[in-house]
Amino acid sequence: MARFTVKVHPRARRSAVTGRLGDAWKLDLTAPPVEGKANDECVRFLAELVGVPRARVRIVTGLTSRTKVVEIEGVTEEEFGRAAGTKL
Repeated sequence: MARFTVKVHPRARRSAVTGRLGDAWKLDLTAPPVEGKANDECVRFLAELVGVPRARVRIVTGLTSRTKVVEIEGVTEEEFGRAAGTKL
């Protein structure tokens, strides 16, 4: 199971992994940070990025923060890093 930190930038032009910020992955999301839309987009984007169902992606902490800890079942941290690296 991959568990990592993301720093979210809502209302971006497109959803994408844009690099690293310390230990966190920088994640641009098209959704606004209202009514959980950015969280939903975060889960959708990450699931699509690594090719798993949305049910396997979970925001562990940071539901109301730009800094979130995310878990993805069935994927290692190395596999996520490779998938995110290809999107830079």
